[in-house]
Amino acid sequence: MARITNTDTLPYVDSRYELGMLASQRVRDLNGGAEPVVDKERDKLTVVALREIGSGKLDVDMVRHEFVQSYKDSPVAADADNSLEITTEDPLLREIDAELENSLVEESHDGIADAGDDTPDAGEDEE
Repeated sequence: MARITNTDTLPYVDSRYELGMLASQRVRDLNGGAEPVVDKERDKLTVVALREIGSGKLDVDMVRHEFVQSYKDSPVAADADNSLEITTEDPLLREIDAELENSLVEESHDGIADAGDDTPDAGEDEE
């Protein structure tokens, strides 16, 4: 099969939308080291994935399952030591954190006030 068309793949997938999702999952598999089920020739992996689906040799249900599972997996922090939130009860660290937060809030308020100080008030007389 030199050229692959949507019509060639439709007996194996339900829609063109699903074809795109399954082909993208198969390309990720091929990039990860999976062996192609058709001759790779000199084609790009996207073309190889579409040729695999169109040939009927690829287990489309397995690729569909892998695609769904890839979106179900959620990243989990390895341990709580990597968290940036202060969980210590050390009063000195809490005080430093509060001072830093207050200084950031004051800077943001000062920036807003400074922006309005450039223009003279309408009620003030100029000398």
